[in-house]
Amino acid sequence: MTGDKIYNVLFLCKGNSARSIMAEAILNRAGAGRFKGFSAGSNPRGEIHPYTADFLKNQNYPIETLRSKNWEEFGKPDAPQMDFVFTVCDDAANETCPVWPGQPMSAHWGVPDPATVEGSEAEKRFAFADAFRMLNTRIGIFVNLPIQGLDKLTLQKHLDDIAGAARSAEPA
Repeated sequence: MTGDKIYNVLFLCKGNSARSIMAEAILNRAGAGRFKGFSAGSNPRGEIHPYTADFLKNQNYPIETLRSKNWEEFGKPDAPQMDFVFTVCDDAANETCPVWPGQPMSAHWGVPDPATVEGSEAEKRFAFADAFRMLNTRIGIFVNLPIQGLDKLTLQKHLDDIAGAARSAEPA
C-alpha cells in the first residue's frame, strides 16, 4: 500500500440509517483526502434516520450525498474496490451483520444502534450523540495508523484492537 493511495473504506450495518452513515461522514472528514468512506446495509431502511441527519448537520457535516443503500451495490463489477470493510452493528447474535467477500481487510467495531433506543426525546438524541462519539474515537485511531508501514498481519491486529482500545478510552 503506497503513501499516495486513497483507501476506500466501507462501513456496514443492518439499516444503513444511523451508525454506518455517521461513520461514512466522519471518515470523509477525518480521512483528509487519504480515505474515502462509504456505507451500506444488509437490510437498508431506505432513508437516513432524522436524528442522524440532525446530528450531522449540527456538527457541520455535509449530508447531501449521504443515502441509505443495500450493501449489494458494492458487490457490482463497477463498484469502487474496497481496501477496508468494517461492520458497526452492535451484536452479531441479534442483528444481521453482512460478511464481505473478497480481499479487503475487515474488522468488527460494534456500536449500539441508536435507532432502537426508546425513551424521551433527550434520551434518543443522546444515543445518537453517543454512537457518533464512539465511531469518531475509533475512526480517529484508524486514520492515524501508519498503514503503509505495517505488514498485513500487524495491520489486522490493529484493526481488531481498535474497538477495544476505543472502549477503554471512553467514559464508563
